[in-house]
Amino acid sequence: MKYHDLGKSNIKVSKVSLGTWGLGGGSVWTDKDSTLEETKSLLAACKEQGINYIDTAPVYGTGVSEELLGKALKGCRNDFILQSKCSLNWRKEGGNFHYERDGYTVNNDTRGDAIKKDVEDSLLRMQVDHLDSVIVHYVCDDFPAEDTVDMLEKLIKEGKIRTYGISNSMPKHLEQYKDGALVQEFFSILSPFHGREYFDTCKKYGTTFQTYGVLEEGFLTGEKFLEKTFHKTDIRSRLPWVQEPCKEVLRKAFTLWQPLCEKYQCSYANLVSAWALSQYENMNLLVGMRKTANVIDSAKSVEICLTPDEVAMMEDSVKQIQVKVLDK
Repeated sequence: MKYHDLGKSNIKVSKVSLGTWGLGGGSVWTDKDSTLEETKSLLAACKEQGINYIDTAPVYGTGVSEELLGKALKGCRNDFILQSKCSLNWRKEGGNFHYERDGYTVNNDTRGDAIKKDVEDSLLRMQVDHLDSVIVHYVCDDFPAEDTVDMLEKLIKEGKIRTYGISNSMPKHLEQYKDGALVQEFFSILSPFHGREYFDTCKKYGTTFQTYGVLEEGFLTGEKFLEKTFHKTDIRSRLPWVQEPCKEVLRKAFTLWQPLCEKYQCSYANLVSAWALSQYENMNLLVGMRKTANVIDSAKSVEICLTPDEVAMMEDSVKQIQVKVLDK
């Protein structure tokens, strides 16, 4: 495994990080409910592969992901860099309406007091005394960024968090959160535009770009995944890749990429992950994983160094179905 500093902090993180949105289950991920034993095995596999960076959020299953992680981390908390999020909550204490799901109304609230409560709630759910990093889940222009940043800095002084970052944001927002360590944004070979718009600003402030969605919720892991069907509430049912002609383009792309898989002795998931890592030097690869086999496979991505021609060929093969905005 390769490691790098998280932004300008002295926090050393693995280049590949564990995403736990899927652990929350519910109507968003309808094909599997994770157990405590499975989660413990997942963390053990991460440790074995050198993956020390975990990302979660309060709204992943409205508390389920955090609670499950907290129980699984008993006895091994110090082996991992633990990151959660703030701003989205279901406490009915104000903020802007964000969505209704599984019987909960979730609001987005970036006011200082709400941020403090979010962090403290996460600490309780995970039964830990601090978070290494906290991400503002959805940056909101309706509330002063200064208020949010002031509270995040206060939480650092109180020892409840070590650093912070932003997500679902624009490059202009990083100007307001420039002392944070990272931005976490969607980026994949099928939707690379927003990320590329962000890279120059990240470079300006020495900010880590943590990408999520690089495997397109599984659609870039191979042709077999394209035959799956999903419940209408499942996040994957809303992606364009469930429809033709996108599927046909992806089938052809997998055929074109197969020689590269043979050359590097890797999976399609490794290949698209290596493509993402080639796009920006200070990139952290956040991969949603629920099986130990996924962890073992994902760790191989950092070993692959694609040539410029291979990088260009891969993107050219899917260029006609690339999109700027995805409904997630």
